Amino acid sequence: MADKLLLTIKDNSTHELEIKKSRFICNLRRITDKNDAKEQIAQISHDNVKANHNCYAYVLGDNNEIQRESDNGEPSGTAGIPILEVLKKNNVKNVLAVVTRYFGGIKLGAGGLIRAYSNSASEAIENIGIVQLVNKKIIALTVEYPLFDKLNYYLQENSYPIKDTNYTDKVTVSVAVSEEQVDQFLESITNLLANQFQSKIGGSEIFEVDYNK
Repeated sequence: MADKLLLTIKDNSTHELEIKKSRFICNLRRITDKNDAKEQIAQISHDNVKANHNCYAYVLGDNNEIQRESDNGEPSGTAGIPILEVLKKNNVKNVLAVVTRYFGGIKLGAGGLIRAYSNSASEAIENIGIVQLVNKKIIALTVEYPLFDKLNYYLQENSYPIKDTNYTDKVTVSVAVSEEQVDQFLESITNLLANQFQSKIGGSEIFEVDYNK
């Protein structure tokens, strides 16, 4: 069974876009629940109290169980929904996007507003990037010192995240491995080291892995 595809933004970020003298500033934030979203919206709106509009959308839950959006004074359907659609299209979870508009004096019309708010959110996500949340098992591998370099090289060449390395009379390397790859991983290590190692499978942790569509 493959990892369930759980995506979110790589980090909180701010991205600005200028369209016909209007400034569209998209703030992307990771959120944990509705109260967190409300607090973040209130803070961003307070920081941009002189802006004409602070429009937003957010999604919560692994299956987008909670979806909220607001046009905040823009014509109905021209801001909140376009932002929300961008979040859903990118399949990101537990993310808030607030797009602040400072009006530049030139009206954009409904179609222009939809494109502006959509592009603002899209560019912000593209700029910061997306990560996949992957559940990995922590496996401790213990080897004699002469085998450590061989093991370490293999782990680095195959991009296995090393959590910790402990040096005592032997060397113990703690490695993060996707749950469905544990058996295959241990088999490969067995072949690599001719079974001259000890292993202990520990608990699970969530890791963030860069995601490319």
